[in-house]
Amino acid sequence: MKAVAYRHSLPIDDPQSLLDVELPAPVAQGRDLLVKVEAVSVNPVDTKIRRRTDPQGADKVLGWDAAGTVVAVGADVTLFKPGDAVYYAGAIDRPGSNAELQLVDERIVGRKPATLDFAQAAALPLTTVTAWELLFDRLGVPRGNTGRSGVLLVVGGAGGVGSMAIQLARRLTNYTVVATASREDSRAWASGLGAHHVVDHRGDLEAAVKAVAPQGVDAVLALTHTEQHFPALVALLKPQGKLGIIDDPSTPLDITLMKSKSLSLHWELMYTRSLYHTEDMQAQHRILNEAADLVDAGMLRTTLRENLGTINAANLRRAHAQLESASTIGKLVLSGF
Repeated sequence: MKAVAYRHSLPIDDPQSLLDVELPAPVAQGRDLLVKVEAVSVNPVDTKIRRRTDPQGADKVLGWDAAGTVVAVGADVTLFKPGDAVYYAGAIDRPGSNAELQLVDERIVGRKPATLDFAQAAALPLTTVTAWELLFDRLGVPRGNTGRSGVLLVVGGAGGVGSMAIQLARRLTNYTVVATASREDSRAWASGLGAHHVVDHRGDLEAAVKAVAPQGVDAVLALTHTEQHFPALVALLKPQGKLGIIDDPSTPLDITLMKSKSLSLHWELMYTRSLYHTEDMQAQHRILNEAADLVDAGMLRTTLRENLGTINAANLRRAHAQLESASTIGKLVLSGF
């Protein structure tokens, strides 16, 4: 089968950083689905692993977002059958989606939204699961018309996870959503997704947020440059507030700043359930199916921003370069081999 792999950790402008290769087709066993990959999207995790994990000459396939068609199933599969259209974010400890065929455990797979094509659907899984788990599993933001309201701050609202977090919080909670974005086009994107307020995080973040939320915020999704914004986020959080992060701070966070307000810190890694085969691993199947229902009901929309064309090494190098520039809005997608 065709695939895109890397053999050594190299700068993305090196032609050898990602390569077109031929690999043996995998075989479905147990609870695995064998999926014909129709489209993929690219995430920061792709670039981080390429830079930090050197395969020492072996072919390592990246990619943790895909939409495609089930072509075969393992003997223990109960949730899907051949011919089903699916979408998923895969598992960090298994070969990725930048291949014509991929094995993926059915418990972390959802049905593809019927109203989206494969490219539109491929933009969603990783960021949807991450934002969903962060909001509802980690921070415990109440869903529905509960009468409980609050203010949610989304730092990096125009990125992939921020784009989904804004939509989920606006559609499924009573919270006022304040997003940050630094450019005119990214501010327009965040506002269009449903943020009540969009502020610039490049200057005095505390003052900018206080201008629209004078009493502070109840919860923060710190999605980028957490070490840079950390003092301001602590200052903005109300007593007993909650801070959720997904990035890898380049310097240690001084969590003693959080003590006087009894603030709590929550890490989110959407691969935890699949990596440790937790008892609730199938929750991601449920999340993706519920998200598909919301998309088909017109409550959520795809965050696809640009389709870079065929899935091949040259186009994936372009996608990695864009992500490494830290200026991407929404999601980058590639379709077909």
